[in-house]
This record gives sequence, structure tokens and C-alpha cells, in this order.
Amino acid sequence: MNFVTFQHQKKETFGLLIDQDSILPLSHQAGLPGTLLELISQGPSALATASRLKSSPNVSTLSLKDVQLMAPIPRPPSMRDGYAFRQHVMTARRNRGLEMIPEFDQFPVFYFTNHQAVTGPGPVHVQELHLDKLDFELEVAIVIGKRGRNIKATEADEYIFGYTIMNDWSARTLQMEEMKLNLGPAKGKDFATSIGPFLATRESLLKAGALVPSPKGERLNASMKAYLNGHQYSEGNVNQMDWTFAQIIERASYGVDLFPGDVIGSGTVGTGCFLELNGSKITQNLWLKPGDKMKLEIDHLGVLENEIVLDRK
Repeated sequence: MNFVTFQHQKKETFGLLIDQDSILPLSHQAGLPGTLLELISQGPSALATASRLKSSPNVSTLSLKDVQLMAPIPRPPSMRDGYAFRQHVMTARRNRGLEMIPEFDQFPVFYFTNHQAVTGPGPVHVQELHLDKLDFELEVAIVIGKRGRNIKATEADEYIFGYTIMNDWSARTLQMEEMKLNLGPAKGKDFATSIGPFLATRESLLKAGALVPSPKGERLNASMKAYLNGHQYSEGNVNQMDWTFAQIIERASYGVDLFPGDVIGSGTVGTGCFLELNGSKITQNLWLKPGDKMKLEIDHLGVLENEIVLDRK
């Protein structure tokens, strides 16, 4: 099942994506709650109710063109982003004249980003300083499905509710200035993170054969691509993650609780940002500007489309 959150008649609601053209609204239907986050928190019984409604012959749907899609989880309880793709880390460091850092292989690292600055498909509003080397990052993200603490990697996949596309927008000049002080990223990242267009349940991906077991945890076999203004610049596969989401969950939950609706990103796939592409001379000082249209595409997870808009306030 593919869940969406959307605006319809000036109201925020959630539902199921039935096909490419229609949505089944679920808010407050058959005892279901008003938001997708609440549905995830209620657990398997609420998910089963949603599945029954999808199969009902008497349900009414909305046309996708009559709604505005939002992030599937517009206000997650927390948002972490990982650093799981060796190719990206190694290439980005090499381009700065640095050796590969050995700690990469010792534990999966992540940072917290602004869970109150989440956007879905559509415009991404930025300020003047963000446009100094404004970048995209092609990533996949998971949403936690149940509360847990000190979760072992061998059990961690059971804590995943679903998967979605993530674009970790990055103001590189702000980011690099801050990180000279050995803190951050902060203002270089906290202005926007886009996820969507829908949240595909782990159950549905298992049924599709897209999640492949491995000794380190499940791996999503899904092609990843990024396009700027219709031109493709990036390509990879989620299965290239050197650290699995199960391993990242084990690290993230050590000594702390994870909660339903928490979002955890993978980090950037190799070739998945202009910082890496420019440094490798694949592109030449290419950065995002107002009016640019960015499209991220991941098999089984759809297409996340955004446009850069400058706010002059």
C-alpha cells in the first residue's frame, strides 16, 4: 500500500494512492484517525482497516489532479539522516584531497536535521544565502513503525513501517563554513528536507520482491535517478548502501527510544549531488537556482518533483 498526505478543499487529510490518478481518502473513515502519523502509531489493526477499505467496492475516491500532495509525514517526531553510501563519502573526500576516513567502516553515523522544515512535492522556498551553492541530495528514507529502544540489527527491519524518497537540500557554502568549527550541519541543512510523494509500506515492498534479505538486514533493490530541468545527472541503486537501515536503526536506538513516524534517511547515493559531480568534473560548477525543477525517481517509490523558489522577505 502507498500512503499519501494531501490538501483538499483547504484541509489536510491522508489516504491511499489507488493508481496513478486517484486517491482513497482515509481520515476518520471506519474508525481510522485523522493523520497518517496517528495511523502508524495505532499499529497493525489500523493498517488492516485501511487495507479492507481499499478492497471495498463502495469506496469513493478523489482525482489526484484535484489535490495537492504534501510530505507523507509532514511533521515527523524526529528526522535523522545517515551516511551509508561509501561511493559518495569516498568520492566527496577525494575531491577535497582527503583520504577515506576509516571510521566509516566502524559504525553507521547520522545527524539530526530539522523535522519542522519538511516539505513534499512542489515548491521549496529558500533565502538568498541558501543559493550560494544550493544542492540536492538523492536519498531514500524509512519511517519507523513502532516504538523501540536498543533494537538489534537482526530485529530492526520489523520496526520499519515504510520507505519514501528523500531530497536533503544543502546550502553548501553555509554548510562548509559551519563545519570548520566541527559542528553541524545546521543552517546549511535546516531550511528544507523534501520527502514523498508517497510512503510505500514495507509489507507491500516485500510482496513485490523489492526487499532482499542479507546477513546485515534487508536491502531495497531499487534504481535511483535524479534529473535537473529534464536532464539526468545521477544514477545508483538503494542496494548499494554499505550500511543497511537495520544497522542504522541499531545505532540510532542505542540508549534512546525511536518512535512511530520518525524518519531516517540513507545519506546520498554515489553521484547523487552536485558537490560530488562538480568535484569529479562530471559537471562544471553547477548549482541550483530559482526556477530550477528537480526530479528524484526511485523504483517502487515514485517520483518526487520540486521547484526552487526564492523568498525575498
